[in-house]
Formats: sequence, structure tokens, C-alpha cells
Amino acid sequence: MQAFLKGPASISNKPTANKERSAAGSSGEGKKLKPVPWVEKYRPKNVDEVAFQDEVVAVLKKSLEGADLPNLLFYGPPGTGKTSTILAAARELFGPELFRQRVLELNASDERGIQVIREKVKAFAQLTASGSRADGKVCPPFKIVILDEADSMTSAAQAALRRTMEKESKTTRFCLICNYISRIIEPLTSRCSKFRFKPLSDKIQHQRLLDVSEKENVKITSEAVSYLVKVSDGDLRRAITYLQSATRLMGGKEITEKTVAEIAGVIPRETIDGLLSACWSGSFEKLETAAKNLLNEGYAVAQLINQLHDIVVESEDFSDKQKSVITEKLAEVDKCLADGADEYLQLISLCALVMQQLTRNT
Repeated sequence: MQAFLKGPASISNKPTANKERSAAGSSGEGKKLKPVPWVEKYRPKNVDEVAFQDEVVAVLKKSLEGADLPNLLFYGPPGTGKTSTILAAARELFGPELFRQRVLELNASDERGIQVIREKVKAFAQLTASGSRADGKVCPPFKIVILDEADSMTSAAQAALRRTMEKESKTTRFCLICNYISRIIEPLTSRCSKFRFKPLSDKIQHQRLLDVSEKENVKITSEAVSYLVKVSDGDLRRAITYLQSATRLMGGKEITEKTVAEIAGVIPRETIDGLLSACWSGSFEKLETAAKNLLNEGYAVAQLINQLHDIVVESEDFSDKQKSVITEKLAEVDKCLADGADEYLQLISLCALVMQQLTRNT
């Protein structure tokens, strides 16, 4: 009887012992450095590290030296350093201790309807900024609200923000970040200092990619770096992501131009030439087969549109009239794809028009 009663107790002790072991193991594992995406790892830590945006850096430096900071509106293509710049400036202004207390960051993944603007943002803006930095540096008497991807906010939410920006100007500065300034309502843009972030130059991107490759001990040919710059279209974030993906794919081997093309989903020139020759043939069957093959290979029609545009514009095989008709169709197809249209139907529609243009004079 006693043995029976002791049994469950002894059994129940084993799991707890196992739990303790697993807890100890997990705490040991927790001390290991977690792998971080290179985009985050090499994000600028201070304003001086921001590349190619001299006007913005000059204004923020003046602010860091003690001048007041205006409400800011950063706009420009993705991957040019808009979010990185304001986060680096905020870290320098407030230091690591006060950063979380003084900065409220909301982006498109957060709920930013009119209710959130009226409640959460307004409540944060009304808090008084007090406290000094642990390192003894002067801490500005205001907080920063960063509204990333502000062009995705509704007009009503943007309108609700107007009054808060005016009313809390003594204690709060706003930084709106967007890709398209035309989607921000006029009353907000007039309350902010506007800064356009330019796409990064090839030279700057080339240098940054070489720096990252050197720090991560990545073997990469100079042709591959140049090709990375070309396919990223001034977007440094995309270029670094491609570089990290290519490094994982090659597993320590040298990265070549071909590897970068595979990672970036670039359609080989031979494939596009095959599609154009099918258009030249005047046979709809050949055209349909070439279109199906391209999609079955897993290539995106959006990528084809970008590459086909460059080929058509630069080619001498097309007359000016043909170029204008085809590029107009490319724009239509791009809009339809953005609205969620079927890739196959749009590709056939595009190729049929190209065939019509090419065979009209023959």
C-alpha cells in the first residue's frame, strides 16, 4: 500500500526534474547570440553613418547640437534610409535609456485608424518629457512620434493628426515617413519640413556591399557586386538581403553574377529572346507555349515587364510608334497586376499586342 502511494509521488518528481534540466538548458541557449538579418545588423547606429542624404543629415546634426527639431516629413523610394535616419537621430538625442520612453513608432502593421490617432498618439503626445540622460549629455525637452508608411493611413486619421500636431508642439515632434508624398493631405505637409530621400548612387551602394562582404567574410566577384547594385535599383535594403541570401545559398563558395541573378529572380536574356522570337513568328500557338514555359519556370510577370521595357526602349528592331504602343501596354499590364489580375492572361494579352505590332509591317 505504501509502495502504491509512493509511486505517483516518485513519478511526479521525474517530470519536474526534467523541467528543471530543460529550463537550465534553455537559459544556456538563451545566452547564445541570435542570428540577425544583415539589414538590421548594419543599420546606421548614428546620423554620420547615413549614406548619400546630405541635406537631411545636416539638419539633424544641427538639431543634435542643440537647435530645435521641426516636424519632419521624409519621402522617397524604399530602401534609401528614411526609417534608419530618424531612428539613429532619436538614439543620439535620447540615448539608449530614454529611447523607449521618448519615442513612439507606429508603422503600417499597427492599427492606425482615427481611433488610435485620437487615443494612443494623443495620450503619448500629452505626456510631459522629463528626466536626464545617464551619461550627462543634454536631453531635449520633447518626445518623437514616428509614423512609418504614413501614406497608407486613411485621410480621416491624417486629418485627426492635424490638431494634435499643433496642440502638442511644445512637448512632441512628429516624423512622417512615406513613399508617395501625394498621398499625404496638404494640411499635414504644410506643417512639416519636407526631405526627399534620393535613390542611392551606384558608387555608394557598391562601397556598402563591399564593407558588408568584408565584415561577414563573404567571397564575391566584383562583377557580382556590380550586378547586385544593378538589380536592386537604388534600394540598399534589397541589395543587402540578396547578398545574405546568396551567401546562404553558396555556403562559403564564391558568389558569382549567375548566383545573384538566380536569387533576384532575373529572367535570363535567352528566355526573353525566345518569347520575342515567338512574337516575331506570328504563330499564336508558339506564343502561348513560350508564355506557359516562362510561367512554369516560376518567373514573375512583373519582373518580365521591367526587363522587357528596357529591351524595347533600347532596341533598334522597333520603330518609335511600335515602342510607344508597347510601352503603353506595359503600363496597363503593370497596373492590372498591381490590382490582382491573373498573370497568364496579362502575359498573353501583352505578347499578343507585341506580335500584332511586329507582324503588321511584314
